[in-house]
Amino acid sequence: MRHKALIVDDDPIARKLITHYLQCVPQIEVVGDCCSALQALDLVGKHNPDLMFLDVEMPKLLGTELVKILQPSPKVIFTTSHSNFAAEAFDLGAVDFLIKPFSFERFLKAISRFYSGNTNAAREGRGGGNDFLCFRTDRKMVRVPFESIMYIESFKDYVIIHRLNDPELRAKQTINSLEFLLPRDMFVRIHRSFIISIPKVTAYNNYHVELGKTEIPIGRKYKGTFPGWEV
Repeated sequence: MRHKALIVDDDPIARKLITHYLQCVPQIEVVGDCCSALQALDLVGKHNPDLMFLDVEMPKLLGTELVKILQPSPKVIFTTSHSNFAAEAFDLGAVDFLIKPFSFERFLKAISRFYSGNTNAAREGRGGGNDFLCFRTDRKMVRVPFESIMYIESFKDYVIIHRLNDPELRAKQTINSLEFLLPRDMFVRIHRSFIISIPKVTAYNNYHVELGKTEIPIGRKYKGTFPGWEV
C-alpha cells in the first residue's frame, strides 16, 4: 500500500526539494504539486491525497485557511519559514511543522510522525513496493538496496548501515525513522540499537542473533518480536 502525497508551495525550490526527499521514501507517491492553496483545492478533489506538504504563506489563501476549508482534510505537514504559525497549525491537527530550510533527517522525523498516527497503514505500507532506501552521507545521497543490508546500528545521533559486500555507511538519521521505512517482511528490530535483515540470519537463540560471524544481542523488550524465535 502506497500513500499519496500532494505538495503545495509557492516556492519552486521548496517543491523540488520535497519531491527529491520523497524519492527516498518509497512508500509515498507524489500525485501532484502546485504553487497555491487555490490550485490545491482542485488537486485534492482530483487525487484524494493521504498527506499534504503545505506552505503557510501563499498568495490569496493561506495554507492554514486551506485546511479549514477542506475539513476533514488530508493529514498535513506544514512547511514554512515562519515559526509564528506553529500554534495555529497544531490546533488544526498538523502532523508536524517544518521550518525552512529543513534537513533530510528532520524531514524523515515528520514522515515517522505521519506513520505513527497511521499504525495499520504503516504495518501494511513499509517498503512501498520499492527495493531500496536512500541515505545522505558525505554530502551525497546513496541508494542502498534492501538485499544489500545486513543490519543497521544506532550510534548516538547517527545510524551505521552494515552492508553485505560494500563498506558501511554512516548517516545522520534515527533508527526510529528507519524502522518505519523498512519492509517488515525483510527487517525486524531486535534491540533499541539494532535492526537486522531477516534473510541474513544464520543462527539465533533467546539472547542473540547471528548474521554470519556477527553476533547481535536481542533486547529484553524485543524478545518474542519475531514469531518462532523462542528456543
